[in-house]
Amino acid sequence: MLLIKSFHIIFMVTWFAGLFYLPRLFVYHCETSDDAGYARFCVMERKLLTIASIGMTGTFVFGLWLWIGYWPIATGWIWAKAILALGLVGYHHWLIVPMKAFREHRNRRSAKFYRVVNEVPALFLVAIVLLAVTKPF
Repeated sequence: MLLIKSFHIIFMVTWFAGLFYLPRLFVYHCETSDDAGYARFCVMERKLLTIASIGMTGTFVFGLWLWIGYWPIATGWIWAKAILALGLVGYHHWLIVPMKAFREHRNRRSAKFYRVVNEVPALFLVAIVLLAVTKPF
């Protein structure tokens, strides 16, 4: 099970790298005025979302594997962690909306908005790690 847990963590780190960096790319995208730079950010965002999606999928596959493997001792904290993880899935899929808006040249949000949005996964990360480590209930 330690190998499965290791892969769960590796994919989780990959996923969070994408969740942290994609909104940062949106900040830079807002500040870009030339067409070549604008197109380059569209490509970077698409590729990063693909990598983050692989990370998300691996996180869930290995997370479910762990959950099934430890099922008899699963308690309330794991349900809270699962709910937070599903919230992150929603956030992940919401990031597609501004990505498409940039691609279609119809973004109306400011760089400041994306700087705030960039902090959302950090809140989830802190809560999820605290639950996984402390197992409070």
